[in-house]
Amino acid sequence: MKLTLPIIAIAATMFASSASAFDPADLKKLKDTGNCEKCDLNYANLSYANLSDADLSGANLMNADLRDADLNGVDLSYANLSGANLMNANLYDAFLKNADLKNADLSGANLYYAILTRTTMKGAILCNTTISDGSVIYSGC
Repeated sequence: MKLTLPIIAIAATMFASSASAFDPADLKKLKDTGNCEKCDLNYANLSYANLSDADLSGANLMNADLRDADLNGVDLSYANLSGANLMNANLYDAFLKNADLKNADLSGANLYYAILTRTTMKGAILCNTTISDGSVIYSGC
């Protein structure tokens, strides 16, 4: 009985850590093509993933899982993030100008210094988008 508990604890830890990691094949697909619909990139550090200096402008990340991903300073302008799960993602200083965030979930996301609009450009589409504090925005519907 004394040995059973540590074995269960170790197995649970291994399973939990493997369940929360992103899929390296999806990261490679995003890097190679700029498109990764429905990708599993949760917990991925995209700000240091050698993605052309974190330039994902115009990328297709529709319905992607970006929970807890590090997108610090990443250029996501004109990116399709509709339906993406960005819960608890770090979007500090990220560029989201003209990004499509329809139906995206940004609950708990760090949006400090994130750029969503510019006076000379159209802003991000925030139609039915859940933002950091859990409220829903219907701008651009």
